[in-house]
Amino acid sequence: MTFKRVVIHSDGVSKGNPGLAAIGATIKDEQGKLIASISRRIGWATNNHAEYRAIIAALEKAIRLGARQVELNSDSELVVRQINGRYRVKKEALKPLFERVKKLQGSLESFTIRHIPRQQNKEADRLANEAL
Repeated sequence: MTFKRVVIHSDGVSKGNPGLAAIGATIKDEQGKLIASISRRIGWATNNHAEYRAIIAALEKAIRLGARQVELNSDSELVVRQINGRYRVKKEALKPLFERVKKLQGSLESFTIRHIPRQQNKEADRLANEAL
């Protein structure tokens, strides 16, 4: 089954920053029905690295499911502003991750990313923390 339009909530966590890190994400259809979820450790990383890795994993999964339109929600204001072009990516370690997001974004018909409060991202946060 393929889904043309999906809504993603993603989160990355790092205990220690840098420290042991994990990612979590939900992918839902337009009616809010859960299509897929991601919950896994990614090793040693910073919080921002984990946030990017969560977005990348969710976008890759959504594209595999046939998504052509993505609305992505993240509680990382920095990462959202970098992806939207409001902030430059200064950290060398984040540049390849940023480029990967932009490449995935370019393969979609439409892509929006927005910053949401942590309270609105509880599912993705729970999935990331469960993986730790």
